Amino acid sequence: MDQTLLLLFSPLIVLELAMKIVALLSLRKQARTRGPKIMWVLVILLVNTIGWILYFFVGREEP
Repeated sequence: MDQTLLLLFSPLIVLELAMKIVALLSLRKQARTRGPKIMWVLVILLVNTIGWILYFFVGREEP
């Protein structure tokens, strides 16, 4: 792999990882979610790029 390409995408990879961590911490704090929490853990971790976005827009319930 070209090192220039790796350097170009490294900030996106770091941002993706950071947002997954933020989503998992948010999920841990939520008392109620739309659906089981284990399902949201799997969505956040296994659905690339949009998993954490889905959780923030669909998964969280308003108190």
